[in-house]
Amino acid sequence: MKKSLLATVFAGLLLGSTCASAAVYKVDPSHSTVGFKVKHMMISTVTGKFGNFSGTYDLDKGVFKSLSGIIKADSIDTGIAKRDDHLRSADFFDVAKFGDITFTMTSASKSKMTGNLTIHGITKKVVLDVEMGGVVEDPWGNQRSGFVLNGKINRKDFGLNWNKAIEAGGVVVGDEVKLVVEIEGIAE
Repeated sequence: MKKSLLATVFAGLLLGSTCASAAVYKVDPSHSTVGFKVKHMMISTVTGKFGNFSGTYDLDKGVFKSLSGIIKADSIDTGIAKRDDHLRSADFFDVAKFGDITFTMTSASKSKMTGNLTIHGITKKVVLDVEMGGVVEDPWGNQRSGFVLNGKINRKDFGLNWNKAIEAGGVVVGDEVKLVVEIEGIAE
């Protein structure tokens, strides 16, 4: 009798903790970052981020069931106003025509996420690495989860073709863009 009661209590605790992590989350932009890195002049790296984004995701036992997000392209920030204005222009993001960057997950495992990324009106399949941070209850009683997505895209695949050759060889802007998306979400 004692063993079965103990087993029932243990099973209830285990089930309760795994159910607690199953939830739909809204991205908390004040504790999240949507960033990127790209080579400049073939010798250094420019780091940037987007300041205006939103999204939701469904997470169950550390596995994503769905995820979608929207980034406002005009919120790009590399720390240099003149460069950011150029990135917003028709040479790059053309934010007057293509204001939103979107991502919609199509499948996921514990370590990989595949989805459709749309930039500059062009949609391509991308595969991102997933690093789960976990699920916790915050001091105000909210359930929060965190994760990081890392990946690489070729900017030219999305019509971001502007570049200039440099005398020493090479180009001003690298084609490969490293994505680093750090997300914290609050259960709805």
